[in-house]
Amino acid sequence: MSDRIYLDHAATSPIRPEALAAMQDGFRKWANPSSPHAEGRKAKQELEDARARVKNALGWNGEVIFTSGASEALSIGLQRAKADRQIVSAAEHDAVFRAAPGADVVGLQGPLVDRDALDRLLQPDGSAIVAVQHVNSETGVMQPIIELAQQVRSRNGVMLCDCSQSAGKHALPDCDMAVISAHKFGGPIGIGALLVRDYALLDPIGGHERGYRQGTENLPGALGMAAALEQWAPDDPEPFIDVGDKFIELTEIVTDHGGVIVDADGMTTMFIKSIAHPSLSAQAQLIRLDAMGFAVSAGSACSSGTLKKSRVLDAFGVDDETASRTIRVSIGWNTAAEDLERFAQAWVGLT
Repeated sequence: MSDRIYLDHAATSPIRPEALAAMQDGFRKWANPSSPHAEGRKAKQELEDARARVKNALGWNGEVIFTSGASEALSIGLQRAKADRQIVSAAEHDAVFRAAPGADVVGLQGPLVDRDALDRLLQPDGSAIVAVQHVNSETGVMQPIIELAQQVRSRNGVMLCDCSQSAGKHALPDCDMAVISAHKFGGPIGIGALLVRDYALLDPIGGHERGYRQGTENLPGALGMAAALEQWAPDDPEPFIDVGDKFIELTEIVTDHGGVIVDADGMTTMFIKSIAHPSLSAQAQLIRLDAMGFAVSAGSACSSGTLKKSRVLDAFGVDDETASRTIRVSIGWNTAAEDLERFAQAWVGLT
């Protein structure tokens, strides 16, 4: 299995050795950080150090609430924000719709959030919390969060940005809340965070994390997440120059062979590509590629096992036929240029 090539980092990234070592150290130091004894106080100190390291690595000047992952962070942000309404974009991850089932949905204009439609939804009296992904988990399209945040704030709203796919890889955008998930950037599974500009934006419920989250804090996970984040230099292309060049070559190869790339010119991350084959279904591609030693997916991991059309691709205006032939290729910290070169050769050979 050592010759297999993993290209599904948008679903989860293999844990970095630095994060694994930090977790092992955390397990050796483990005690409940809320306990009053010396061991508990030491664990609390380690937890707060991890919190400071996460803030420093991300360049975040607000607060950090550790959670069990992005889904819980989204639930806290959307359900406990001091806002009268919830607005989400049509291309959000399913976890957003589960956290805000009654939210108003704003569609896309091309690949980007429809600013006019958003303005109409922001018109009624009262404040709203608006959730938009920084980097879309299926297409890699990046939304102009800075401009959206200005628009939302001008209407007394709160901007929540799902940065699960961009944290560590791209600089955090200007927003009021941000969601991160450690296993997307080489940290451990089961740990994430809600970054909050000010605790006053949320209603507390008591318990841990200054009263904003219940459940014992995951010290080993927090240490692993901090260690993983510290290995990234957001928006520094140098470690990925060769890989990025191969990804560009891959997109050219795809279009030259009759395929389609679902993206937005100049507004797409280098870490995720959505590729439609000219004739083979997504399921057929996944089976063939898996047998050839490549791990890729068809959309988000939570929905790729279904046969129905991706809601996200539908929001992006991809027709049913193209969507049925679309797979996702995503790279991460341990992807090599030759991995993409071999994948391109394999994809071209699919018939």
